[in-house]
Amino acid sequence: MVKDWENKGQSDTNAQIITTDNGRIYRPSNLLNAISEIQQFYVIESKGQNIPAEFLTLDRTLDFFKIGIKSGFHEGFALILLFPVFHFYLFPFVFHKLDAFSHLMFSSIPYLVLLINTAMCTYISRYYVGNITRKAINSLLLGRAMSLLLKSFLIYVIYLVLYRLSTPQNIWKLVVHFGSMAEKIYYGFFEIKPHLLPVASKSSMLMVIAAICPYGSVYLLDLWHRYRIKRNAKIISA
Repeated sequence: MVKDWENKGQSDTNAQIITTDNGRIYRPSNLLNAISEIQQFYVIESKGQNIPAEFLTLDRTLDFFKIGIKSGFHEGFALILLFPVFHFYLFPFVFHKLDAFSHLMFSSIPYLVLLINTAMCTYISRYYVGNITRKAINSLLLGRAMSLLLKSFLIYVIYLVLYRLSTPQNIWKLVVHFGSMAEKIYYGFFEIKPHLLPVASKSSMLMVIAAICPYGSVYLLDLWHRYRIKRNAKIISA
């Protein structure tokens, strides 16, 4: 009988969760860790164990929010670093004769971190099922979205100001300090100037889409889950 009771405790999804880490609270440090922890919450809640939303304390909720902000910051920082190198140096002056496929591949490099993290955040929408997973995912995506939206706004404003201030007089005053290279830099800049705003608009729009896309997938999958629950309830009641 004792053995049966032990087996029941191991297989019962409503069994109490006991931690054995001497009070040490695990805190996710990056986006992958946060997604892994959300997966653990999903496993518990998908088995039917009802965990109150308060189980995820304010402190833990802020941890997910901070990770979202940090993720958005890193994505935007990588974009800011690689974006000018590819679009304003490599493409105009180095990669002159690229075919369409190669151009697409190289132009996507500055956005790789953004695209990968967006795919990861979209992936976790499938875990949006219970109180804890919903709270954790909302905090994570909110932090990331706020960071990306701020970055997209700053990128556009910076390039807009640069475009407005880059008059021939101002640019010449700046490049004259480069000596014999001044004229080459001067004409090179005005070759890329017409592309400043279009490329900045494209990057800002992509960051906005990356911020909104995970929310859209979460919302649509949540609607689908609710629809399936209602449909199954009607079938059972019929």
